[in-house]
Amino acid sequence: MKILSWNVNGLRAVLRKNFLDFLAAEKPDILCLQETKCVPDDVEQLWPAAYTTYWSIAEKRGYSGTALFTKIRPLAVTRGIGVPDHDREGRVLTAEFGAFFLVNVYVPNSQRELTRLAYRQVWDRAFLSYLKKLQRRKPVVFCGDLNVAHTELDLANPRANIHNHGFTPEERAGFSALLQAGFVDTFREFEPGGGHYTWWSVMSGARARNVGWRLDYFLISTALRPRLQTAFIRTDVTGSDHCPVGIVLK
Repeated sequence: MKILSWNVNGLRAVLRKNFLDFLAAEKPDILCLQETKCVPDDVEQLWPAAYTTYWSIAEKRGYSGTALFTKIRPLAVTRGIGVPDHDREGRVLTAEFGAFFLVNVYVPNSQRELTRLAYRQVWDRAFLSYLKKLQRRKPVVFCGDLNVAHTELDLANPRANIHNHGFTPEERAGFSALLQAGFVDTFREFEPGGGHYTWWSVMSGARARNVGWRLDYFLISTALRPRLQTAFIRTDVTGSDHCPVGIVLK
């Protein structure tokens, strides 16, 4: 089973670029999208009929949002984490399958002046509580734009960004709490080194120079580790300031 995740930074925009070519080339069984910035009626239904789509939409039009494209019909799909204060921005979409829950997440950005850092910490704790609740029922796969580079290996210039949004000690601690709760960073199971990124600033040719951050992840419950065959980053796929990431499960 191939599962992919991509922050498209606007589905309408990426549909005008390479989205359908990407979908045809990769042929994922399940595709999770973040920052869709639209409602279903905003986009032409051009994708292959093999995919059923589910959406979690922000109250604020054209903002945030997640979507799920799947060839495998879920047992159930839920939106949000059950906390109204956190569920207004369409950031979480959960699909239950026979062997696991799949959670598609777009974690709040702390913002350049860290104006949302306090909220981000509250959100991180609430999201972890939600994952633990799911995991008591069956294993969990979760993926998306987590808006944090966990270690110095996960961004090109760690010293220059130590107190910047996406690399603050508070945000990194939030990610560490996920690992401490028994989740596995799938990419690090196969690649321990640096230089592997999923987001690049659109300024100064950062992507061409590979001056980036690893902000997009797949994490899985430890119980699913024996089923994990590979984890990868598709740096060659353009169309957004993020690139897709993925895993293959037996």
